Amino acid sequence: MRLQRADDIRSQFSSHHQVFKYFILFAPFTLASLFDFVPIASYLIAWSGSFFIFFVVLTGRIKPLPSDRPVSDQLMRPVFLVQIIFAGYMSCTSIFYFWSNLGYYYSQQSLPINEDALALIAQCQRYYCLGHAALVTGILVFMKYPVMSKYYIEKQKVANLLLTIALVAYPLSLLFLASPGLSQFYFQLNSLSFIAGTLALAFALPMQKLANLSLCLILYAFNFYSALLSGFKEPIIISVVVLGVFLYPSYKKMVVVTFIPLLLILFLFLPSYVNSFRGSTNSGEESSDNASRIALDEALNGDSMDETNWGFLVYRLSEIDMFTHYVKSTPDDVAFYKLQLVKQSLIAIVPRFFWPTKPITEDLIMERVYNANVINRGSSASAKPAVIVDAYLSYGAGGILICLFVYGALAQLISIRAEKLFGGYVMGCALIFSGLFQVFWRGLSFEFLVNSVFWSYVSMWVIFKLLRVKNIIKVRDIV
Repeated sequence: MRLQRADDIRSQFSSHHQVFKYFILFAPFTLASLFDFVPIASYLIAWSGSFFIFFVVLTGRIKPLPSDRPVSDQLMRPVFLVQIIFAGYMSCTSIFYFWSNLGYYYSQQSLPINEDALALIAQCQRYYCLGHAALVTGILVFMKYPVMSKYYIEKQKVANLLLTIALVAYPLSLLFLASPGLSQFYFQLNSLSFIAGTLALAFALPMQKLANLSLCLILYAFNFYSALLSGFKEPIIISVVVLGVFLYPSYKKMVVVTFIPLLLILFLFLPSYVNSFRGSTNSGEESSDNASRIALDEALNGDSMDETNWGFLVYRLSEIDMFTHYVKSTPDDVAFYKLQLVKQSLIAIVPRFFWPTKPITEDLIMERVYNANVINRGSSASAKPAVIVDAYLSYGAGGILICLFVYGALAQLISIRAEKLFGGYVMGCALIFSGLFQVFWRGLSFEFLVNSVFWSYVSMWVIFKLLRVKNIIKVRDIV
């Protein structure tokens, strides 16, 4: 009896100790809030607080990292890639906007400090820090490994299966693109094809099968070229990041030596490239291919790179400029939306194929953009709010806390479910979760996010059933 009571006390203490550790994640936000009367200090505490969160989470100080695989071989799990890309983009990229409002252009102070803007910037950065803490709390609470699965895929078939999925998913995505009301499945399958092809390339390199390797290289080159013609920076960067992550377990030194400098070069040249590419295509004077060649030439030889890059770093790399507009207008001029955005998200789930007169999702989203005076009606610009902005617009700081916790929890739970269904990390997390649920890497507006996650989850189950019918996914013998 005494031993039982002692065990209960130890268990209760351990539980309370773990809860206390989660509170540590919110310490930077709390400290930054205490200094809200000194905007510069408050901003810097909140901004550096995200790096503190990265450190304590990725070193296992809050909760031990999964030990079922080496860290280098589980980088696609939410605690790593989702957190690094989503929270890194959200929380860490605003420093240039902050620096600009201190009056600096690169290292030269050319303008006076924008005192009026600093308090708002600091407030938004505190919300970013709060969102980061809530996100990782949601991930860590439900991060339970190893994942026990009753299914498996024969290891010797994985490489060819990945290549097959890449080759099948892409043309299938084009069919959905051509089908009215079903274009959302195009984005899912297109992403799945890219992830499958890139993962197949990572498998083909050490196997040294010339046929597989050649086909995988062609697929990757095609995907990278398509990213160049997209007119967006993210697909290009993600193409490089994903390949580096997949190659890292087998080629650590090579990835560090080549991919990190490559990413730095991309950040240096992409702003100028994208700016020139969009200018050429928007004018209608050049085809995408010609626009790409012109943009590449200007990026490599252009004289306006400094100005273009600074504008990118200040206004395009981070979305804090837009966030300040929303915070400034809500709740003072525009009331909190409460559950309205959630209701609109549920409407967005219904495919237009089944509801032709369904309200246009983008119009619903843009209405709150206009209400906040982020852009004027009739403008061709797009300023759709990110998930953390929608969370704030719904219920303020409390909305951010709840929404980002749920966001992290969903990412983690879906990732675990994928590993259970597809027999482990490679097919479950690296392929299915990363291929179908890339929306978690970059949180979109509520309507797009909910719609994408819902139908991606449906697609995951459809793919699972198909592979079970084909006996590719098999049931383990239970002894």
